[in-house]
Amino acid sequence: MSGGKKPRSVANPLESAISTPSERILRECHSLYVDNENGLVKMADSVGVRLLPPRKKIIVMIMGNHSAGKSSFINWYVEEHIQKTGVAIETQGFTFITSGRKRESLTGNATLHLYPHFRPLLEFKGVTDYLCAEISTSKQKKFSLVTFVDTPGLVDGDMIYPFDVNKAITSFGEQADLIFVFFDPMGQALCKRTLNIVEKLSERCSDKLLFYLSKADEAGKETDRQRVMMQIVQELCRRPGLNKCGFDMPTIYIPNPQKPSRCVNQIDGVCETIEKNINQAVQKTLNQLERDCDLTCSTISTRLAQDRADNSANHSSRLHSFLCGALAMFLPSFFILSFIVGTLRPQQLEEILGEGLAWALTLSTGIVVYLWDWIPEDGQVLFVILFGAFCYLLMFLAKYFARQRNRTLTKKEKRSLAEYHDYIQDVVKAKKGKLYEEYLQQCAAEYDF
Repeated sequence: MSGGKKPRSVANPLESAISTPSERILRECHSLYVDNENGLVKMADSVGVRLLPPRKKIIVMIMGNHSAGKSSFINWYVEEHIQKTGVAIETQGFTFITSGRKRESLTGNATLHLYPHFRPLLEFKGVTDYLCAEISTSKQKKFSLVTFVDTPGLVDGDMIYPFDVNKAITSFGEQADLIFVFFDPMGQALCKRTLNIVEKLSERCSDKLLFYLSKADEAGKETDRQRVMMQIVQELCRRPGLNKCGFDMPTIYIPNPQKPSRCVNQIDGVCETIEKNINQAVQKTLNQLERDCDLTCSTISTRLAQDRADNSANHSSRLHSFLCGALAMFLPSFFILSFIVGTLRPQQLEEILGEGLAWALTLSTGIVVYLWDWIPEDGQVLFVILFGAFCYLLMFLAKYFARQRNRTLTKKEKRSLAEYHDYIQDVVKAKKGKLYEEYLQQCAAEYDF
C-alpha cells in the first residue's frame, strides 16, 4: 500500500508456536478485519459497507430440559468446574463459556461487547440481565476454538421466565454454528417447550441441529434405553418439521471410572463433531474473507467511478450556470447600452472607442434599435415586461444549476480509496491465499500442491 503503510504481524512468535494451525488461521483472519490502520472493517466503512469481523471460535449452543446434563457436559469438555450442576434449575439465563487469558466472569453488556454478533438479542426485553460469560484458561481438547452457550433449563407448566425464552433461544440458535439438543431419559425428555423450540429451529437451521440422549448410563437396562429413545423419536416424528429420514440420536454420558457402565458412550463422537465444524469454520472464514474483499473492492471502484461521473455532472452544471448567469446580465445591459449608443454621434464613438470598435458597436446596437422600432408603441411596455421576465428566468436557472452540484471526493479521499483498493488486492488477498494454502497443507499431501 502506498504511503509507507505495511501489513503488520498479527501474532507474536510465542502464540504461533503454541497454537494450532486452525486457531492461528482464524486469529489472523480476524486480525485482517480489525487492524486499526489497515483493517478490512475500517476500509469497508469508508465506502458505507458494514462488515462484521469473523469469529475466532465456533459457537456451540446446548439446549434441553432442565437437568439434561448440559452444564455437566461443558464442565467435562473444559475439564474445569465452571457451570453449576444439579437436579434443580441452576441455569436460568444464557451463559457463554469460552477460553481466555485468565479466569473471569462478565456481565450482560460486557458479554455483548465481546460477542457483537449477538447484539440482535437486545430486542428481547430482559435478556441482557440474564446474560453472562465465563472465561476459562483451559486449553483441553479444542476448547481454545470453541465457545459454548449454556441455555436455560426448559420445563413445562407454570414456570415463568423473565424473558421470552422461546424466541431468545431461537435467536441464539440462528447465530450458533452447532446446536446440541440434550434429551434426559430420567427427566422431562418430552418437554413440550423443548420440542416447540426444536421444531422452530428446524425450520430455520436444521443443518445445525444434533440430538443426543444424555445421561444414557442412568436410563437403566438396554431395553429401558431403547424404550426411552423410541418414545422421544415418536414424539419428534409427530411434528412435521422434525419428521425426517436419517434421524440419529447417539447415547452419551459423562465417563466415571468409579461407576463403569455397559452402555455405549458416544461422547467422543461429540468431540469429533466439534472438531469437524472447526475445520469447516476455517474454510467458511477464508471464503467469507474473499467475498468481503471482493465486495469492498467493487464498492470502492463503484464509488470512484461515481465520483468521476459526479465531477463531469458538476462541470456541466457549472457551465450551464455560467451561461445562464452571463446571459441574464448581458442581455439587459446590452439592451440599455443600445439606446445609450443611439444618443451619441458616430464621431464621438470613434474618438472614445476607435474606428473599428465604434463601427461594430454601432452595427450591433443598430439591430437592437431597429427591432425596437419595429415593435408597435402600444406593445413596447409588454415587451419590456416579457424581456425582464426572461432575464429573471435566466438568473433563476443560473442559481438552479449552481445548486445541482453533487458532493465529490477530495484528492486526499480519492488517494485513500485507491490505496485501500490496492492494499486489499495486493496484501489482503495475497494473505488470504497464503492462509488457505497453509490450511490445506495440514490435511493434504505435499504432491497435491
